[in-house]
Amino acid sequence: MGPGRGEAMPAPYPEEFKQRAIALVREEGHPVARVARELGIAESGLRRWLASHAVDAGERDGLTSSERKELTELRREVRTLRMERELLSRAGGLLRPGERPAEEVIFRFIEAEKADFPIRFACRVLGVSPSGFYAWRHRQQHPAARTLADARLTTTIAAIHAASRGTYGAPRVHAELRLGRGIRVGRKRIARLMRNAQLEGVTRRRRRGCTRRNPAALASDDLVNRQFTPAGRDQLWVADITQHPTDEGWVYLAVVIDAFSRRVVGHAIADHLRSELVVDALETAIWRRRPAPGSGLIHHADHGTQYTSWAFGQRLRHAGLLGSMGSVGDALDNALAESFFASLQTELLDRRRRWPSRRELASAVFEWIECFYNPLRRHSALDYRSPIEYEEHRRTAPAEAA
Repeated sequence: MGPGRGEAMPAPYPEEFKQRAIALVREEGHPVARVARELGIAESGLRRWLASHAVDAGERDGLTSSERKELTELRREVRTLRMERELLSRAGGLLRPGERPAEEVIFRFIEAEKADFPIRFACRVLGVSPSGFYAWRHRQQHPAARTLADARLTTTIAAIHAASRGTYGAPRVHAELRLGRGIRVGRKRIARLMRNAQLEGVTRRRRRGCTRRNPAALASDDLVNRQFTPAGRDQLWVADITQHPTDEGWVYLAVVIDAFSRRVVGHAIADHLRSELVVDALETAIWRRRPAPGSGLIHHADHGTQYTSWAFGQRLRHAGLLGSMGSVGDALDNALAESFFASLQTELLDRRRRWPSRRELASAVFEWIECFYNPLRRHSALDYRSPIEYEEHRRTAPAEAA
């Protein structure tokens, strides 16, 4: 008749076993208590089986077995959907439209949320493999030498990125490691570690010029003809003006850049666009570099009224410099100065939404040029050296070769 008295059947019971127990009561006429006792099952459980069978047979009202099964499945699906929605809500910062974070970032999130969400469930929803997650966790718990080296290197990369004021991307970080710290490492590895650490460089945007041409003014000849690669320092200076707003009004910056090293050798900041602005920038460059009169040093600028003014021309002639101006409307003619202003814009000016005062902005620009750009910022055109470092390197290179 079935298992002997005192033998407990494992739960859940097979469907065939249930049907035979029901038949013993309904078809054989045995008492419920006796059948339950002899089969080793709870009497209440047997009575539930009998009631469910009666509903399925249409003998009494209620949910049939299939309906109860369907209801259970629907409730399970609702619970699953709610969990998915909650998980995706917590992971909202990771899953940006059009972007996919590195798997390691997702794995760290799953590890942090494992108390609330099953790991396999979280992997399925977030589109990563459970085997990949468990392999990653094993590496975290038992890090290999490469992993430990990556962790140390990431710490160094983060320090370099912070020292660059959050502006360096992988190429300049790689240059700082190689040239500044003597660490030999591949650029692709740097890019991977920066992605994993969510460190990014800044990107440039196009600048609008602020100089205006005076058609009646006498312009200097173009002595450069787009040849912006002099053989040494103080052979070619390029100059230009930019502007940026503050709550008090516009601030204007005029610079003089040595085309050899990209160093800003002169600059002036004011709240106006009069010719005194560019004269002051030139005065600073002359004071700093002290070029010999008649040395052939060329000062190249655009056709802005400040550079074609009588006052500026007089100062050039008095210093013995050769004035030069490019062609009108040529976007590439003063690309070197444009490149400097683009770096200034993205690495300093755009990193704050607003500047309360002219004084605050002027101080920030001065500090960025003198304390970061000239002595520290690495340039791809200078073999990833800073302007001052490049000048020193080129000065000592002939002596070392000799």
